[in-house]
Amino acid sequence: MSSIAPAQVDATPGLSPTDLAELVGAFNEVTARLQSTHEQLRGEVARLQQELTDTRGQLRRAKELAALGEMAAGIAHEVRNPLVSIRLFGEALVSDLSDRPEEQGLAGKIVRSVDRLNAVVGDVLNFARDLRVQSDVIEVDALLRDVAEVASGYARSVGVDLTVVASPGTQVSCDRGLLQQAILNVVRNGCEASADVPDGARRVEVSVQERRGRTPDGASRPELAFCVADSGPGFPTEVRDRVFNPFFTTRETGTGLGLAIVHRILDAHDGSVVIASNENAGALVELRVPLCVSGEDAGNESPQQTVRSLVMTSEA
Repeated sequence: MSSIAPAQVDATPGLSPTDLAELVGAFNEVTARLQSTHEQLRGEVARLQQELTDTRGQLRRAKELAALGEMAAGIAHEVRNPLVSIRLFGEALVSDLSDRPEEQGLAGKIVRSVDRLNAVVGDVLNFARDLRVQSDVIEVDALLRDVAEVASGYARSVGVDLTVVASPGTQVSCDRGLLQQAILNVVRNGCEASADVPDGARRVEVSVQERRGRTPDGASRPELAFCVADSGPGFPTEVRDRVFNPFFTTRETGTGLGLAIVHRILDAHDGSVVIASNENAGALVELRVPLCVSGEDAGNESPQQTVRSLVMTSEA
């Protein structure tokens, strides 16, 4: 019995060279978009992973600083008591040796040395003390005016031109006393670094900028950065990660607690300290605190906004 094979029907319509070129072009375009999206996603994942690593590092550092502070406080209290006695005996010697100038001078050196040691103990206790932040909404302009008033005398004494760019109308919620102390510590460091520059301008500038930051859980938030820029040698790369360690210093004098105290103050404000520096081009230290904004401004994702300025200078 013979069978008849069904007719073969070509269901694929014919494609002209133009149609084929358009199809290939569309395919290439989609592929390029997918590749671009993939690269953007990889970059975003890498950025978020780095931010998570940085956040974890800040939390770990905060715990380490708290533990070290408790130990340092115990040692400082033990040292302070005998220092008080030594100073009293030294003052008695100075008084008793009024008729022997040479010996009296030696006794005076003892008193001055005790005073220097007592200042070190004070720095240690200041670093170790429990920070109780009493936040209030303050005018940034008033805060920076106080900074300029307090720091200008020291800047002049070391030959540094201090400029404070204030921010009329800007407000922030913070502990005014603690934040002022943190800014003054960084300004003093900048003045010391700039004063060591043999040639060129010796200057320190304090300004205010808006930044975009991240909460510990990764959400975006607006932050206010108090920026302190100096004309010193900058932070060498090999020490930049260690400058917040207590008692670490590259100077011959000082306790190395200034930036450690700054870190604790900013940590207590749920803020952060960011250091940017190029060797031989000065240092930039940013003290960032969360910035409360109104609901209509909360969606503004502008990464940086220069705040209107009022310049205050301190002639060196």
